[in-house]
Amino acid sequence: MVPMMIDPFRELRDIEKKIASMLEMEKNVIPTDRMPKEAIWMPAVNEKEDEKAYYIEVDLPGVKKEDINVEVKDNILVISGERKFKKEEEDKGYKRVESFFGKFERRFTLPADADPERIEAKVEDGVLYITIPKIEQHQNAKKIEVK
Repeated sequence: MVPMMIDPFRELRDIEKKIASMLEMEKNVIPTDRMPKEAIWMPAVNEKEDEKAYYIEVDLPGVKKEDINVEVKDNILVISGERKFKKEEEDKGYKRVESFFGKFERRFTLPADADPERIEAKVEDGVLYITIPKIEQHQNAKKIEVK
C-alpha cells in the first residue's frame, strides 16, 4: 500500500484558481481600456396595483426632472433618461471628486385594461411616480338570450 499524502492547502489553491479564472473571464468580457465613458445603469422599480390603476415607482436619485423621459410606444411604457451627478470637496490639502453618469431605460408592456391616454407621471424626492389608470369597466352586464 502506498501512503497517501495530505495537502491541507490544496482546496485553497483550487479556490484561488477558480477566482482568478473568473476575474480573467470578466476582464476579457469588458476590457477596462474600452469602457464607455457613460455607463448604463438600471434603477430600482416597485410596481403595485389596485382596482383603479397600476402604479410604478422608479428610484432616480440625482436625476433631474428634465433628464427623464416617459412615453408610450406600441403599447409599451418606456421610461428613460440620464443621470449626471458631480460632487467636489476640498479640505486640508486634498480634493475629492465623485461623479456618477449613466443612461437608463426601463420598458413595461401595458396590460389590456390600461388606459394609455390618462397616464400621469411626477417626480418627488428622487422618485418617479407613474400612475396608469385602468379603463373603466361597466358593471352593468346585459344578459343576451341564446336562440
